[in-house]
Amino acid sequence: MRSEVPASATRQHLRQQTRARRRQLTPAQQTAAARDLLEHCKQATHLLGAQHIALYLANDGELDTTAVIEWLWRQGKEVYLPVLHPFSKGHLLFLHYTPTTRMTRNRYGIQEPDLDIRLVKPVQELDIICTPLVAFDNTGQRLGMGGGYYDRTLSLWHSEQRGPRPIGLAHDCQQVDNLPFEAWDVPLPEIITPSYHFRW
Repeated sequence: MRSEVPASATRQHLRQQTRARRRQLTPAQQTAAARDLLEHCKQATHLLGAQHIALYLANDGELDTTAVIEWLWRQGKEVYLPVLHPFSKGHLLFLHYTPTTRMTRNRYGIQEPDLDIRLVKPVQELDIICTPLVAFDNTGQRLGMGGGYYDRTLSLWHSEQRGPRPIGLAHDCQQVDNLPFEAWDVPLPEIITPSYHFRW
């Protein structure tokens, strides 16, 4: 489902508008979306060929990644979750995540692993980073929550096409026609929704 967005819409207005649409999805729609996401992920070449994959746990109506994480575990792959860096503001760490990982809530109310330096995986050693997003367009531009966490994490990919490959995950209702972007925004080479696997 494509959404018409006026050209004059600001990024913040887009965030509010798209988050509201996402939160209006019913539990049944969320369940179906998670199931369809998994089917696309099972066919995603870069995911199938990767061993160290960062994902995230859904928040604020985001696409539920639980089924994908459990499928990756069954394939013998290593899964990592983002943790807010305790000393470097605006940056993320990625910690190994298993079914027995102890969890806590960060200052945004999002579940993340308890910080344990022994479980940290350097970003450059990840193969894939599956990124959350608020909105995207048909060129791969991504609008995040505004904190810049993933833009910083993916800066090497943005500048040199090196480092872990980013793959965006989103509901179909998060696609917009034209997304205003800034110089520091990181366009994504792939975005997977319940209905389609976009590649650029």
